[in-house]
Formats: sequence, structure tokens, C-alpha cells
Amino acid sequence: MKLATIVAMSPREKTRPTGQESLRDSVLGGDLIFLLARANALTLAAANAVLAQHGLKARSYSVLALAADDARPTQRELAEFLRLDPSQVVALVDGLEKRQLIERQTDPTDRRANVLVATDAGRDLFARAQESARAVELGLLATVTPEDHERLAELLRLLAFPD
Repeated sequence: MKLATIVAMSPREKTRPTGQESLRDSVLGGDLIFLLARANALTLAAANAVLAQHGLKARSYSVLALAADDARPTQRELAEFLRLDPSQVVALVDGLEKRQLIERQTDPTDRRANVLVATDAGRDLFARAQESARAVELGLLATVTPEDHERLAELLRLLAFPD
């Protein structure tokens, strides 16, 4: 920028942040919906990057987690809980089943339905993937105190499960 141009600029223009900083300080930078969406995008990208070393993505990790936790969900319950279309859940379950990480078992309370259960290999993979996911979470929240981390989790639970 030429000196004559800088001298002719108003004081506000001279101190105005540029690039990402100016966008962060915009009206959108204070919008809760935008902040949640941006935080989601950043955390998903980081999680998917680390889960890739285990052959997983956030969605398949979520299905495996619930199966490994002995929740014994049906595919319909998974679709509702994960907020996915049932066809997406079928594809996720098929992929994990093909890798012999989970299996469909007849629900003893409703023989028309199947529940999902992790295999031993699935439990082992989940344990390793969970360590990786936890490391990413701690890295993303490195600037947050443990108390704020807990409070953030509480607030997100309130938003995610309003009933």
C-alpha cells in the first residue's frame, strides 16, 4: 500500500482487522447457530482425520460405539438418535458388518427387529479409536479449563436432548 493511501485512510480503516480476524469479529462471529455449526465442522474434520487411521469416520464410529457399549440399538433407534436417514444407517451397519466389527442379532423382545452388537474385534477397534478420539477432543479443548469443558458438555447435552 502506498504511503499516500495510508495517510488518507480514516483511523477506523487503519486499525480495522483484516482477513479471518475481521470475519471472526463480524456480526456472524457472535451468532450462536453459526458458532455451533463452525465448531461442529472443525471437530468433525479433526475427528474424521484421526479416525481414518482406524478405518472409521465419525458416523461409523458412533454406530460402533453404541454397539460396543452394549446399548443393543435397533437400526431405527440409531437413525433417530444419530439424526440420520434410515438408509444411511443401513449403509453404515453393512460396512461395519462386512468388516466383522458388528453383527445383527434378533431382538429377544421383538423377533421382527434386529439389534446391533459389537464383535470382539469391534470392541478392540472401538477401544483404540476411542483413545484417538479422546486425544483429538482434548487437543481441540486445550484452551478450555476442565470446569468449562464439563460445562460445555452439560450445555451441549441440553441442546442435543431437550426433552
